Amino acid sequence: MAKVCWPYFDPEYESLSTRINPPRVSVDNTSCSDSTLIKVDSMNKPGILLEVVQILTDLDLTITKAYVSSDGGWFMDGRSFHVTDHQGKKITDLKTIHYIEKALGPKGQEEVTTRSGKPVGVYSVGDHTSIELTGRDRPGLLSEISAVLANHHFNVVAAEVWTHNRRIACVVYVNDDATSRAVDDPARLSAIEDQLKNILRGCGDDEKAGRTSFSIGFTHVDRRLHQMLFADRDYEGVIVATEIDDPPSVKPKITVERCEEKGYSMVTVRCKDRAKLMFDIVCTLTDMQYVVFHAAITSDAAHASQEYYIRHMDGCVLDTEGEKDRVIKCLEAAIRRRVSEGMSLELCAKDRVGLLSEVTRILRENGLSVSRAGVMTIGEQAMNVFYVRDASGNPVDMKIIESLRKEIGHTMMLNVKKSPVSSREPEARGWAKTSFFFGNLLERFLA
Repeated sequence: MAKVCWPYFDPEYESLSTRINPPRVSVDNTSCSDSTLIKVDSMNKPGILLEVVQILTDLDLTITKAYVSSDGGWFMDGRSFHVTDHQGKKITDLKTIHYIEKALGPKGQEEVTTRSGKPVGVYSVGDHTSIELTGRDRPGLLSEISAVLANHHFNVVAAEVWTHNRRIACVVYVNDDATSRAVDDPARLSAIEDQLKNILRGCGDDEKAGRTSFSIGFTHVDRRLHQMLFADRDYEGVIVATEIDDPPSVKPKITVERCEEKGYSMVTVRCKDRAKLMFDIVCTLTDMQYVVFHAAITSDAAHASQEYYIRHMDGCVLDTEGEKDRVIKCLEAAIRRRVSEGMSLELCAKDRVGLLSEVTRILRENGLSVSRAGVMTIGEQAMNVFYVRDASGNPVDMKIIESLRKEIGHTMMLNVKKSPVSSREPEARGWAKTSFFFGNLLERFLA
């Protein structure tokens, strides 16, 4: 690989420079007629772009246009983001504006910490224990996992489940049903780990059948799910039929070229626009140890065009076809993981131990397979969103949905909707939307 010098910064000097020249943030509602312009000028460091994009997407903001320019240790022209709220309007809420200024300002950036690539399995966060699982997906797997948790008297407080290319990754937050505290008994955790491993292993005997592990720490849940599926190599192999039947206009078009003049690799992504698209791409590039020096992001009502000028952390650019092919496959996987195809079921019910196990059992018995799920508990109410297809991966027959309504309608509120018709429409609206934004939810857990 051709090598370009990456400037070295002494940690003490970096800290001093940050104190002398703290980040500057401005939220401008006058320059653009249809969006809010957020500008961030700060010292450049690996991962800083991801931190900014992560904060904006956690606020349910859509990035319609962005410009990033940096070389060496400083953003020469800073970072500019054109954003709208989930209704496609400017940000006018003063609390949201103040939060952005604080989170992206000097104190906010000092508090942001990341943990890239560290294996995590079961660990305690406040009064909740987090369980992370990856393995081969199959119909009914989420139901089996939920049943094990219920049998061990674990109450599911929140969960996020992604599936892609026959693989599954999930992060589940649980507590003890008797004490409502985190479970930290080693014997109890070891017992449930063994059972979960057996479930993930299923009938298979290959080494990729399933993984669980133990560690202490915390990272952003969406980013963690990307890391888990990336470590599980979900980007390898043949993509399943339901994921390759997209028309040419929908399938992501990704290219990697050499920018000779500046010594960068230029990554171009053109695909259907949707919420959190920039986050998914920047997150993947960061976790692959690439640094974004320049970027240009644009989108219209349906499609997005994103260009990133990158180098590896060691200063190298992508020279070999193998390196380029790997980046293309990983970015395509990152884009597809969050695509919520099929039908969504939004359920609301009074929380109780075993509720998730009961709901997923009913879905399984009605021949429904969960491709993605979000679970959240606020007060005494459990709010769940399940994206479902039939066991063969085909769209769900409405007769099955009507049968489902009759079975659970007495104890739960059920709202049925197809996948978002608008590319920028949030994944779920109203109360159900909260299940997909754990960046802020974990702050509630720890409060």
